[in-house]
Amino acid sequence: MTPPAGRLSLFKGFPEGKVRFTRLPGPFFSELLPQIDDLAELKVTIYCLWYLEQAEGPFRYLRRSDFTSDQRFMQGIGPESDKNLEEALDRAVARGTLLRTEFTNENGAETYYFINSPKGQAAVRAITLGDWRPSGDAYHPLSLDLERPNIYRLYEENIGPLTPMIRDELIDAETQYPADWIENAMRIAVENNVRRWRYVQAILRSWQEEGRDEKNRGDTQKDRRRYIEGPFADFIEH
Repeated sequence: MTPPAGRLSLFKGFPEGKVRFTRLPGPFFSELLPQIDDLAELKVTIYCLWYLEQAEGPFRYLRRSDFTSDQRFMQGIGPESDKNLEEALDRAVARGTLLRTEFTNENGAETYYFINSPKGQAAVRAITLGDWRPSGDAYHPLSLDLERPNIYRLYEENIGPLTPMIRDELIDAETQYPADWIENAMRIAVENNVRRWRYVQAILRSWQEEGRDEKNRGDTQKDRRRYIEGPFADFIEH
């Protein structure tokens, strides 16, 4: 049933001139949106994607207070906003849209939410392992920049000269994959003497699509065969 127009809060339209746009990943529309059947969960999901798009730093996250401090957002999820928020976050975590983990510092325990992506998964793993350091920012006290080598320096030291085209591809890779994946994929390329970015990309795509086999990382010979045979053989010069 359509509510009477007089009861609607009318939107005045998008303003003229430059308007900041928010990027949304393609799978949100093709896979996630058709599954979401709860309005509060949908609003929380879109809010997370918008909020994290504005955030800075290699690892981006939200705390519960980031939602509750936004009065307009809280008003928009219903009269029982705290209860609705909690239920919506639970649904988003259960669906696999968000990852939730707890972090404890001198101020006590606090819950953090990450988008379920390779970087989000790496962040949750880092917190679980204790690989974090204080950021010095009271508002966002958690820093997960683990002092890894700069991706551009890694490329120049291990693969070759940095061209504008390669730089653009490295920027894209940084948004898609955790830093330790890129670093380890370059290491594998060096070990197999295949110093090509396309080869590194193939390894990263394989890990993203098939999962990264952590338990066999100690088996050097087996690991080497994996990356010089099968789908990776096309990148090897014989």
